Amino acid sequence: MKILERNNLPDFFLPLPLYASIHIADAICKRGEEFDVFVGMEEKYALQLKALSLDESDTELQKNTGDKRRFGEGSYEDWYKKSRTPFILVHKQTDSLAAIIWLGPKPFGKKFPRSGKEEGYEIQKEWHTIAWRSYSIFRRRGLMKNFTKFVMDTYRTKFRDMKLWFIVEEGNATVIRLASELGFEKDELQ
Repeated sequence: MKILERNNLPDFFLPLPLYASIHIADAICKRGEEFDVFVGMEEKYALQLKALSLDESDTELQKNTGDKRRFGEGSYEDWYKKSRTPFILVHKQTDSLAAIIWLGPKPFGKKFPRSGKEEGYEIQKEWHTIAWRSYSIFRRRGLMKNFTKFVMDTYRTKFRDMKLWFIVEEGNATVIRLASELGFEKDELQ
């Protein structure tokens, strides 16, 4: 996928206010399909995110993520309060959410229990987490590598000294392969 950053972008700080977004790039995939790249997420895309997270037919998403609990059953607004910054890829023709990547400060290696309780941790400015998803009809189109690289590069302009990390389930070969291609190294957490 080819990504073209838009000219004359306004200066902005992250995270943006809730439901604010900035169109930061345009993209075109090998099939010729066009996409918009936004930092931040308007409410209409948050509603799409909720519906996609509840989609039981997307077995890959349900098996490999906690998005059903996080966005489907939980509140996007509550999630956003954790200083997360979403970047989204939107299919221009259908105005459909194709993929999301989010980043934000989170201590290295800290995975919270499935209960969702996240009390008692101190944000460490140098460590930020990243997570990415593409949605079922947009998978296997070669979107995620360049989109993720672009997002990481953009985010690093705002947080120059941060280090990125993420957690992936051992059997999620697709994400493990992409992470390796993006320069992440495997570290076994206890």
